[in-house]
Amino acid sequence: MSDPYARKMFGSFNPYYAKQPVIGRLVVVLDGVYENRGLELIKPPSRALRQTEIHELIITDEEAQPGSKVNNIAYVGFFEINQGGVIVVGDEVKIGKKILGKIAGYDETHMPNHLNIIMTGSKTTGKEFSLSVADEVTIG
Repeated sequence: MSDPYARKMFGSFNPYYAKQPVIGRLVVVLDGVYENRGLELIKPPSRALRQTEIHELIITDEEAQPGSKVNNIAYVGFFEINQGGVIVVGDEVKIGKKILGKIAGYDETHMPNHLNIIMTGSKTTGKEFSLSVADEVTIG
């Protein structure tokens, strides 16, 4: 079997007709900015996230997409998933009442420990967003 995304079977068609949001809570708020991070976004536009997993949220102001390299980033935080589901490039990311950005892709540098979930938006850290541990995270 080969990856349908690598084979470009879907083209611009989005097969995700309906899905529940992924919901979790921040367990760490981060404060760090880097100009040459070198994140390598994988090609698949979706990832399944399971309840109790912990993953990292990172934001960039670059035009990032699956398969691209991302350098200019701000660290937002780590969150634990309370309601699992599937996240897709373009999904909105909200923490508390703040919309932080949209999913741009995923970097697997630290797998299987955690997935780096990259968003596009204002390159702002979790501390600068005034986020707090236990804030609700909603994706999708």
